[in-house]
Parts: sequence; structure tokens; C-alpha cells
Amino acid sequence: MSTLAHAKWFVDDVGAFQPQWDFLFAPASFALIAAACLLAAVWRVVAARLPVPELGLLRPLGRLSPWIPRLLGVHLGVSLLSLAVTDAYLAPHLSLGSVPGGPAIALAEGVVGVWLITGVRLRPAAIAVVALGPLGLVLAGPVAVLEAADLLGIALFLALLPPGADRYGARPVDARTLAAPLLALRVCVGVALIVVALSEKLTNPAISAEFLDRYPALDLFRLVGLDLGELAFIRFAAAVEIAFGLLIISGASPQAVVIVAGIPFNATLFFLDRSELIGHLPIYGAMLALLVYGSDPALARAVPKLRGVGGFAARRLSAPVAARSAPPRE
Repeated sequence: MSTLAHAKWFVDDVGAFQPQWDFLFAPASFALIAAACLLAAVWRVVAARLPVPELGLLRPLGRLSPWIPRLLGVHLGVSLLSLAVTDAYLAPHLSLGSVPGGPAIALAEGVVGVWLITGVRLRPAAIAVVALGPLGLVLAGPVAVLEAADLLGIALFLALLPPGADRYGARPVDARTLAAPLLALRVCVGVALIVVALSEKLTNPAISAEFLDRYPALDLFRLVGLDLGELAFIRFAAAVEIAFGLLIISGASPQAVVIVAGIPFNATLFFLDRSELIGHLPIYGAMLALLVYGSDPALARAVPKLRGVGGFAARRLSAPVAARSAPPRE
């Protein structure tokens, strides 16, 4: 069950743990990574032959699709506000306590969080979140920022999605408009899961081993009576995270992916403190978006699109040109 818990959030002095690159390059690690990639590839091929949506029973959830931008804003806003209250930046383990100007940074983070919660003018609020990223690079480095890419994913989704008539966030969209924002969301959330698998497990298994020593009930192998050792479970946990990351990026059969991924994501909440809930709020929001859009017959085919950002930008840039070249009305 610990496959989707962030070990760094619950282990002290993470910087004291040194990378173990030989663990990543071990044949067993490579085999499990390859298995995760193969699973994602096969899943996408099989999903292409399934009905859309694949689980017709969940179609009523599609009625929530106009409210997904609003709900994503709430998930991201509550996460940022909670992090600010605990003097953390972008992730529960990134403390602002010893950072010069830390209180001001936390205040700015909290203000943006409240702004997102209100639902008023979500696009500029999302752009403000994107602007927090470069500061994260300075304070914590690129790996930490990539681990928190799920926050960036929601921010990009809200920034790319054209504002709707409802100023509080309701936004009916068509499949063409949704493709680019949803692709950005999927890629960022998937990247966050894959980077965590690499940074906390495959390149630094000591962090995960320390985490499992503190929370032995989360070792799935030990729970079912298999004595395969901690390192075997750490490899397995990393492969599961990589598989889910790739499946989310793929967007194939989103209803099934969210239901399957929701089991380990929610199971950890019974064993860990509020940091687990706060830190995973953006991912919960992204999974909700995939589930709802994937349940809407009019939008479900946009969920697995792997193109869209380029076309979206091209349409935005060409629109003024097209307007200028159009013949005058008589």
C-alpha cells in the first residue's frame, strides 16, 4: 500500500541520504521498469478497442464536467493554503523555516491558495502558481520541483482553458478545447509520479527503507506474508508508480485507471497523517478530472489525446491573422 506514499514527507533529514545509482541500474530494477512500460503500452492498445466511456455505469458523473475547473481550483488552493500554514513550499517536506524571507513566501503562497479557492478569475491565479515554480528551483532544486509537478499540471490546465461565462469557475467545454489543457494536466501528474519513483526509491532506496521501518504496515509483501525483503518491495513500489504515471499520461481508459489507482492512493490515508492528504490533493483533483471527463460521452475521446498543445497554440496565434484576412462584411 505504500506504493503511492511520498516517503520524503515522513522521513527526517532527507538530505543526509546519499543516492545509490547501482540500485537503479540493477537488472531487477530494469526488469520492473520495462514491465511497467510494457503494461502502459498494452493498456493503451487494449483501451483503443473498448467502448467510450469504457464503464457506462459511470456516465452520470459526466454531468459534473462544467465544474471540473472550479473543483481543480479548490484542490490546488486548499493544498497551497495548507502548505503555507505549515511553512512548507510546494511539498510538505520543503520547509521555509530557515529560508530568508520565508514568512513572506508562505504568505504569498497562502494568498494564491485563497484566490484559487474563491474561484474568481482562475486563469490569472493559475498563472501566479506557475510563477512560483522558478522560486522553487532556487529554494529546492529541479528534482523537488518535478516531484511537485502535479501542482503545475493543475495550474497549466486552468491557465490554458479559456475562461467561461461563469466567473466562479463553471466552464462547459468541447473536446477540441479540452485536449490541450488536459494533456498538460496528464503529463505533469504522470511526470510527478515517475520522478518520485526515481528519486525516493530507485535512486535512493534508503529513504524508502527508513519510511517502511517507521510504517511497517505499509509493506504489502510483509502484510500478505511474503518475506521478499524491503528492497524487493521498494522496486515493486517504484514500478507501480511508474506504471500509474505512464497510464495517466496515456489517458487510456481513464475511468478504469482512476478506480484502480484510487485504491492505494486512499489506503495510505488510514496509516499516515494529514501531510499525505494535503500533499496528494492535487493528484486527487487530477484523478477526479480524468474520471469525470472520461465519463462524459461528449468529452471522453479527448482524454487520451496525445496531441493538442501545439495545435492549441497555433490556433491562438493564427486567430488574429485569420480575423485580419477575412473579407469585410457587406
